[in-house]
Amino acid sequence: MGNFNVSPSAYQLFDIGGFPITNSFVMSLGVSIVMALVVWFWVGQPRLRPNRAQGTLEVLLEGLQGMFKPVVGERLLPATFPLLMSFFIFILIQNWSGLLPGVGTVGIVDMEEGQRHLTYFLRPPNTDLTNAVALGIISFTAWIFYVLKYAGIGGFIKETFGSKIKKGEVPAAIFYPMCVLFFLVGCIEIVSILIRPVSLAFRLFGNMFGGENLVNNISGMVLWLLPIPIYFMELMVGLVQAFVFTMLTAVYIGLACNHPTEETEH
Repeated sequence: MGNFNVSPSAYQLFDIGGFPITNSFVMSLGVSIVMALVVWFWVGQPRLRPNRAQGTLEVLLEGLQGMFKPVVGERLLPATFPLLMSFFIFILIQNWSGLLPGVGTVGIVDMEEGQRHLTYFLRPPNTDLTNAVALGIISFTAWIFYVLKYAGIGGFIKETFGSKIKKGEVPAAIFYPMCVLFFLVGCIEIVSILIRPVSLAFRLFGNMFGGENLVNNISGMVLWLLPIPIYFMELMVGLVQAFVFTMLTAVYIGLACNHPTEETEH
């Protein structure tokens, strides 16, 4: 079995009413449906006295709450937990779905520019840049929502561009140049905020696409035992990338919304 060239773009399988259906979209939708059905049939109707499945799920959720609480703070945890939990579980399962048998290996082989291309029917969702960018945009949109709700435009501007030194604490000859310096730092902060969705998307996409290429090429070798350590490594990479994406989102929200107000200071 030879190696195939892996395209960074998802393959269009068919279209519905002019809307392209790609292999990564089919995989993402399928995994999401399976996840929902597993939870529905496994846990069933929530009970006051939980069964084993519900108890396991509650332990998992409590563990995630304990992980996010120090980052976003107790005040923001109830509002942000559904988003952060969904990010972590969704990205984790989607990352691991690429290791399922048949994913990225079953499809139609054709030749293009002297290289063999495999148009496979199922592709790991996060190896498609479109999916990673969509997750980055959702994260950024959620960040804007929480900032407007919990910090406010005025509070955000004050915290970003305002001087951290109060007038009277230092001589005027130092205070006003420091105000200019803090304003310039705020401008740099705005630039860094605007590139966050791009960095989140490309970090996730780059690691998962690189893993897909590695698994594809290693699996094409004659030594069938060789891919086994790579699969374990990809399990760890998938977990780390889900954790990094989610925690960075939590950090961004916490940094923007957890500043003490004048009332709490007094």
